[in-house]
Amino acid sequence: MRITRETLFKIARDTANKRARIDRDLLSIYLHGSLLTEEPMLGGTADIDLVFVHNDPVISEREIQRLTDEVHLDIAHHARDDYRRARALRLHPWMGPTIFRCQILYDPQHFMDFTQASVRGQYNRPDYVLGRARTQAEHAREMWFSMNEYSREPGMEEVRFYLRAVEHVANAVAVLNGAPLTERRLLIDFPSRAEAVGRPGLYAGLIGLLGGPKVDVEELRAWLPAWSAAYQSIPEEQLLPRLHPDRFFYYYRALEHLIGGEKPQDVLWPLLRTWSDAVEGLPQDAEERQDWEQAFRQIELLGPGFTQRVAALDAFLDLVEETLEEWARSSGAEYRPTAGPPIR
Repeated sequence: MRITRETLFKIARDTANKRARIDRDLLSIYLHGSLLTEEPMLGGTADIDLVFVHNDPVISEREIQRLTDEVHLDIAHHARDDYRRARALRLHPWMGPTIFRCQILYDPQHFMDFTQASVRGQYNRPDYVLGRARTQAEHAREMWFSMNEYSREPGMEEVRFYLRAVEHVANAVAVLNGAPLTERRLLIDFPSRAEAVGRPGLYAGLIGLLGGPKVDVEELRAWLPAWSAAYQSIPEEQLLPRLHPDRFFYYYRALEHLIGGEKPQDVLWPLLRTWSDAVEGLPQDAEERQDWEQAFRQIELLGPGFTQRVAALDAFLDLVEETLEEWARSSGAEYRPTAGPPIR
């Protein structure tokens, strides 16, 4: 099957039409994510991100449907009530950018037309842009404070918490010039976002937070079999939707592509994040978990070096907070907190 952007769009439209005919509870369907960019494929794979908005509360929040090894549907299910405060959604650091850029595929009652118009109204006003960025930065800072209260050697829970904080602080910079960064492309797209706010050095800092200086390309390549084994060993009852078996090649081929590219360290974010989530549900003595621990000790995200990583996160947060303050001054933004939906 020859996969093009046009092919993926057709699949999205056909899926929306088919599901709307058989599900009377559907209020709206919209497309978002990488398919709305010029280059949706990475490593020859892509997902088609759809949101189904339902009149009634939803039972399952996410659905993965395989089409081929290279392409799958990633469908989020939302309830109508998630959109009841449409104007406040423009301040939400995730839903706001998603709704602003989405392409509506099914909307007979014009529900999403109204919601999108409400979000787009003054969306790019500097204080709203700053509000979305500060939400990300403040959440990362709160997480950093929590990490300073650790009284034991860090383990799986602490590492995953740290990685979530890194994601928030990276996106505090990213949302000043666009949507939050997606998992596979976070390190690919971050340099241009940092450059846009006059802080190109933040990319090197972000690589440092992920232990980049401690690993070379051959070691990254050598980790792939261990990552693969961990992913394929996840117990069925522990499966996260984002690590669904039908997403294996979506990640694996992207990781291979990144490691073989000009900037192999760009693989660090998707590799470390998915690897940590994959081994989380495995027994302590599982070989796959031991391989993960060895790799994470090497990059000092486990063991004594973790304390230095947390200190580096503090310094990185300071730079990001200064960046937001400078951006506010240059943009004439006055931040006025507006109560909105919590971060998902």
